[in-house]
Amino acid sequence: MSAEGQDTGIPARQRLDPAARPTAAPPPRKAAEPPAADGDWRAPAQNTLLGILFICLAGLLFPMMNGVAKTLGADYSSLQVSWARAFGHVVFMLAAFLPRHGLGLLRTRRPGLQLARSATLFCSNLCFFLAITFIPIAKAAAISMTAPLIVAILAWPMLGERTTVSRVVALGIGFAGVLTVIRPGTAVFHWASLFVLASAACYGLYQILTRLIAAADPPETSTVYSSVVGAFGILLALPFVWETPRSLFDVALFCSLGVLGALGHYCVARALGYAPASVVSPFQYFQLLGSVAVGWLVFSDLPDALTWVGAGVIVLSGLFIGWTQTRPGNRSG
Repeated sequence: MSAEGQDTGIPARQRLDPAARPTAAPPPRKAAEPPAADGDWRAPAQNTLLGILFICLAGLLFPMMNGVAKTLGADYSSLQVSWARAFGHVVFMLAAFLPRHGLGLLRTRRPGLQLARSATLFCSNLCFFLAITFIPIAKAAAISMTAPLIVAILAWPMLGERTTVSRVVALGIGFAGVLTVIRPGTAVFHWASLFVLASAACYGLYQILTRLIAAADPPETSTVYSSVVGAFGILLALPFVWETPRSLFDVALFCSLGVLGALGHYCVARALGYAPASVVSPFQYFQLLGSVAVGWLVFSDLPDALTWVGAGVIVLSGLFIGWTQTRPGNRSG
């Protein structure tokens, strides 16, 4: 998931960033640079119902993508699966956006930040795809719901946001929920759960970087750049793990990874364009239900009672932190 994270008031901070607003006269800028597209994107920001619809749609697309990745992970390297997801993402987004936006789509004001975002997203996907090769999708999805908690931790040092005692307590309770799902030291513990935590940490950092880039580049540009590191940065390592797809069905599965992932991230970006993140972010937990459905229908996996309890604790902690971020006086200056 993505960009796609909890709202922490960063738009106000970004409006103060000189790099986030053009200094020349508005008409020439609108004709020549991506921020014009960004401005167009912000126009329908008041349609809350559409925002909720898009975030819920993303909550269906991501579990479907994870189900495909788990299926392929039984026969192919996780690195190859992650590359296919990233490369397919870039190709699909270019095919969708280039005819309308032209090469200006690739123009970014913050190339270094875009590459850093892309690297964190690739690491997140790689860790998650490796983990679900060994553990059920629903369990992995429950652990990955810690990403908003990690965002709350990183927002202090990276965005300068104040924290409160209640948020610290909520973070502690949320990670207690994680321990309930993982259950270290018991027979149900699996080392792959730690890779899901690493995935959530990378995705939390990805969300922070996405907030920093949001005012500089339009969502179409950011959506394309989000997977360039995974698509092109690991090509030298790919021959060492490459295995030619064994059937046309496997080829179709590989191709669908990028399409599902790209559509999911774009739906999140559109959701944040139609409604404030503080409104739509709670609906990102719909992905947990989608993961349970995919795990049950495709792999006959259902979470046990403690997994449901732990997932509930994580979700409630994330919702509480999101709620405190919307209260007046609880945002950073």
